[in-house]
Amino acid sequence: MLRRLLTAILILPFNALVVAPGVLLLAFRHTRWAHSLAAPAGAAFWVGAVALAAGLALAVWTVALFVRAGEGTPAPWDPPRRFVVRGPYRHVRNPMICGVLLVLLGEGLLLGSWPIGALLAFFVLANLVYIPFFEEPRLAARFGEPYLEYRKHVRRWLPRLRPWRPE
Repeated sequence: MLRRLLTAILILPFNALVVAPGVLLLAFRHTRWAHSLAAPAGAAFWVGAVALAAGLALAVWTVALFVRAGEGTPAPWDPPRRFVVRGPYRHVRNPMICGVLLVLLGEGLLLGSWPIGALLAFFVLANLVYIPFFEEPRLAARFGEPYLEYRKHVRRWLPRLRPWRPE
């Protein structure tokens, strides 16, 4: 399981959160879109730091739930074998993606990088298409009625204030 998890992490979140932003920082370093680190005295620094920390915590929590409760990984080629409705999944259907979005937002703000902001926008748009048209139909086919009931009560992106508890 550890090897499967490390493979999934290296291919997906590591590339999205480390490699792609790093490539963008290097590619744009001598342009007018070069990054400039946010100063601790500014709001961008603190908003970025909070977003980054919250996003990392959410991503780690959700991956751990997929491994422990779902007996799988976050990778589409090795998904959880069991339907996971615990922790943040009781509030929002895509907390892992929300975590990734928060990390990208935090990186963009802390590094003062418009290209990372563009990566964030691209990631949002890609998931606005991928999740409802590809991921959700597959989840409905795999998990059936429990997933359909969950989908009725838990929103895709906006968290519920109180956790949903299946009957």
